[in-house]
Amino acid sequence: MTTILIKGLGLIGSSLAQAIRQAEPAVTVVGVDTDQASLSYAEQRGIVDQTAPALAEVAGQADVIILATPVSVICADLAQLAALPLKAGVLVTDVGSTKQAVMRAAKPLQSKGVAFIGGHPMAGSHKSGVTAGKPDLFENAFYFLIPGLTADSAVTSLQKLLRATRVKWLTVTATQHDRIVGQLSHLPHVVAAALVNQTQAALADSPLGLRLAAGGFKSITRIASSDPTMWTAILRTNGELVTHRLQAYIDELTRVKRAIAVGDTANLKDFFDRAKLTRDQLGPEQLGSLPNFYDLFLNVPDRVGALADVTHRLAAAQISLVNIHILEIREDIDGVLQLTFGNAAAQAQAARVLETAGYQIVRRN
Repeated sequence: MTTILIKGLGLIGSSLAQAIRQAEPAVTVVGVDTDQASLSYAEQRGIVDQTAPALAEVAGQADVIILATPVSVICADLAQLAALPLKAGVLVTDVGSTKQAVMRAAKPLQSKGVAFIGGHPMAGSHKSGVTAGKPDLFENAFYFLIPGLTADSAVTSLQKLLRATRVKWLTVTATQHDRIVGQLSHLPHVVAAALVNQTQAALADSPLGLRLAAGGFKSITRIASSDPTMWTAILRTNGELVTHRLQAYIDELTRVKRAIAVGDTANLKDFFDRAKLTRDQLGPEQLGSLPNFYDLFLNVPDRVGALADVTHRLAAAQISLVNIHILEIREDIDGVLQLTFGNAAAQAQAARVLETAGYQIVRRN
């Protein structure tokens, strides 16, 4: 019988365990965590079959080892695995948010002939811990794979094991991964947190203060609610790249500040023109055939039952939604609703259903 060992039963680890259960109900899932309460919860609810407090106790039994802890812990665990007797043909992978540090830490293990595949599912939740895990957490999310020199057969085996996650696989190098997430994930988290902190300070003497924060402010700062401990660890492992990106961002803000100060209308308009052009071109039609989501943006009136009417019509037509997001709602003004679908056919069918019902499609991505 195949034994899957998952080190770290937080949100990601417990969700992977449940997805593996759906795809391979006959496997044995072993959970390892330093928190006894997490182990007990996972075992009592059948998320795992067995538990252990330490990796060394059970690593030798595993056919697949998934490291689902912070990157600093993953690197330490890889060093430990390189010194332990492991099963012949064992496959090791991780879910860390930065990959160059992890791939460097995996070299001693790989030099022993152990297959290692770096991984990173781009999914999460504002909730954390084993109790927040769910098998559909990753559905339609991007899942980066960094196989390095690992054989294609090992990659295929991992994808088969995780097929119930229903992710969109992307194979990249560690450098490509860290550059992409550094710009599109790590930098925005720093910017969002800085904007929230600066706004709190700027409005500290206002009786209304952040109570009026809505619309655009809440949209661009939503990610500032992420786990501070996790993001501190992420920046420590991708610090050099994020530092460079931060400096480039600071330089851009400095140019805007200078243009405002001297009344340089042309440069200010160019600043907003470039941003609008790039933002409007996001999406598969403009940027190519990279696996992507398919969005509809529609106006919805600010009235009781409007959102329920939209979702009811989609459900009646048996159209599955990947995500739903209210971009802007103000009193007496239509809101903009973003509906995300897993494929172009569902998007097109939804557009027909909603336009027939009188809804205005603002944009399609």
